[in-house]
Amino acid sequence: MSRRRPFDPRLLHRVPGARRPLAALGLLGVAAAGLVLVQATTLAMVLASAAGGRLDRAALAGFVASVAGRAALVWAQGTVAARAASTVKAALRADLLDAVGRRGPGWLSGQRAGQLATLAGRGLDALDAYFTGYLPQLVLSLTVPLAVLARLAFADWSSAVIIALTLPLIPVFGALLGWQAQAATERQWRRLTLLGGHFLDMVTGLPTLRVFGRARGQVGVVRQMADQHRLATMKTLRIAFLSALVLELVATLSVALVAVPIGLRLLGGGLALQTALLVLLLAPEAFLPLRAAGSQFHASQEGLTALDEALTLLDPPPATVRPDPDAARPRKIRLPGEIRFESVTVAYERTTALRDVWLTIRPGERIAIVGPSGAGKSTLLHLLLGFVTPTSGRITVDGIDLAEVDLDDWRRELAWVPQRAHLFGTSLAENIRLGAPEATPESVRTAVRDAGLAEVVAALPEGLDTRLGERGHGLSSGQRQRVALARAFLRDAPLVLLDEPTARLDGDSEAAVLAGTRRLVAGRTALLVAHRPALLTEADRVLRVEDGRVSEATPTLSGPPADAGTSREVTV
Repeated sequence: MSRRRPFDPRLLHRVPGARRPLAALGLLGVAAAGLVLVQATTLAMVLASAAGGRLDRAALAGFVASVAGRAALVWAQGTVAARAASTVKAALRADLLDAVGRRGPGWLSGQRAGQLATLAGRGLDALDAYFTGYLPQLVLSLTVPLAVLARLAFADWSSAVIIALTLPLIPVFGALLGWQAQAATERQWRRLTLLGGHFLDMVTGLPTLRVFGRARGQVGVVRQMADQHRLATMKTLRIAFLSALVLELVATLSVALVAVPIGLRLLGGGLALQTALLVLLLAPEAFLPLRAAGSQFHASQEGLTALDEALTLLDPPPATVRPDPDAARPRKIRLPGEIRFESVTVAYERTTALRDVWLTIRPGERIAIVGPSGAGKSTLLHLLLGFVTPTSGRITVDGIDLAEVDLDDWRRELAWVPQRAHLFGTSLAENIRLGAPEATPESVRTAVRDAGLAEVVAALPEGLDTRLGERGHGLSSGQRQRVALARAFLRDAPLVLLDEPTARLDGDSEAAVLAGTRRLVAGRTALLVAHRPALLTEADRVLRVEDGRVSEATPTLSGPPADAGTSREVTV
């Protein structure tokens, strides 16, 4: 009905579980076409026999059975279609969540977080109208007209010719209006995505907006965006109502072109009553599925748009396609081992984060990374975490390319302490066990003690069983960082990545986190992104990152580390 395909074949590849219910819909469509012929034929026989003064009871029984059969088929189509919709929505939501975990935080940059939130919720829910309304009618619009034309070709070929010539008018007019409907629906979807993303951003930053007195202003912005979405929705509905009017008019005129000659021929005695009745009963049935598909098409447009967007998001970009697990099993890496960056470049759409980086990290070496904000320091860690993949070059661990290993297996060798540790709304013990779910209570207590968190735990009403609020509400920033350190201690990984763990902490909290950091990096390979000079004392080497280039620096602790020392390019 529009330039977008009514069925996307990528769906069968992405959701194999949908193949069986979709095949069942096709079979039910064929059965429905057969029952349409049986119902029209038996009803024509009943009416013709009644007009002759006798009632054909066998035909009447066949008519009642065909009506009951069509009712059962309608129920079966609805059930199968609903099951297909449920299967597809569940699979796509799981795939979207899996894609977030697999591709990492960098994939959620820009407006993608709001886009995914809208898509996984309201967007995929709109698939119900597509599967339960449009898709069954699309199947019937193929099977029923063909069956009717085949039957009328034997009953009255002139009527079959008229129907065959007028049937294409409905999809033609539907396509002309469908192009406009598609453009309007895409505008509506873009408005909804922007609204969802902006609302998510506003809720996340609500404390900041309240502090600066901008909360009421943002309410006005959300109201304005909601009005724009409402207007886009009304434009789409106007096109849908116009389309329904046009399709009904075309179908009515087409049936009239069949009915008028049939009536004249019947009055002139050139056509039997039963044949005339059969033609008059089957002619509307030929147009009905196409009219219904046209009206359901507009209701399903939002779901089709969401489906296309979900499948496009889930399609892996060529640069990040990983090796096929069936072609070659992912290789395993066990640290300690030498880590090498070989001509690694990371380029995004609008900027280049790292440029031609050559770097060697030897086992047991502790390296501090300094440089101005946005220079690419965190990107170095994200490469090792698997959140980002090199645009060019490669990273090897003990000679094995990191692109050839199982990322889940590789991440078991890592412990990560980010700038802002994310805590979940569960107990403190469960938050610490995040990286080692099978850890014993004694191991958790040891990690708490090593991270300098023991006094904090003792002050909590239920100790380690105290349930934290959302995002760790109830703990200070320094306490949350010590929880992240406790996670790293419990993980007991040979490679430790610390991304400015003392950023935005007061003096006492910084001292506690530094003491835990010293204990954590002892005897392990460690990369520390540092803005504070105190962290540099734990490093064997200091690397400076500026404008995406990495050089080796000799720090002077009297000044800010980003401006310290002389530098030279690292050679390997």
